[in-house]
Formats: sequence, structure tokens, C-alpha cells
Amino acid sequence: MFNKGNMSKMLKQAQDVQKQIENVQNELDDLNINGESGGGMVKATVNGKMELLNLNLHNDIFEEDKDLIEDLIISAINNAMNKAQEESQNRMSAVTGGMLGGMKIPGM
Repeated sequence: MFNKGNMSKMLKQAQDVQKQIENVQNELDDLNINGESGGGMVKATVNGKMELLNLNLHNDIFEEDKDLIEDLIISAINNAMNKAQEESQNRMSAVTGGMLGGMKIPGM
């Protein structure tokens, strides 16, 4: 049988965690994470919600062939996305206390 006091306390805790999760999600919007490839010839910036914000190509890259340029762009974006995913997971785990059990939730 449930104790009304315990149930009320649990609901309050759940609401607190939900509010903290919302705060983290808002912080992730403002987070800028950089990735690069080709020794800095390609730089990508994403936010904590895995949205590409900026892509910068050094002028020297245009001396390379098209396939290499494309590979470097993909690599820089993936580098930034991986960092953003890790940061997002770390922040969310800090709020949930590991309640998500290591689940990887896109955009969080």
C-alpha cells in the first residue's frame, strides 16, 4: 500500500527532475561545440541539440580535390557532433543521477 506522504514526495521529486531536464535542454540550445579536421582546415560548430551552426573552410583547402574536401567536411561535423553528444549525455546524467541507465537519447 502507498503512503500518501511518500507518493507526494516522489511526485515532487519527479517534478523537480523534469524542471532540471528542461533547464539542461535550454542550456544545450546555447552551447557551442567545435570540431575540426585536416589540421584545422575545416571547422564545424554545433549546438548541444546537434544542429550545425557554422562551417568554416580555410582558403587553402580549395587546393585539394573535391573528394578530400568532402571527407574533411564530414569528419569535422562528425567530430563536433560526437563532442556535443558526449556533453549532452554528461549534463543529462548529472541531472537524472543516472536514472536513464546510459540510454542515448538523440538531442539530449
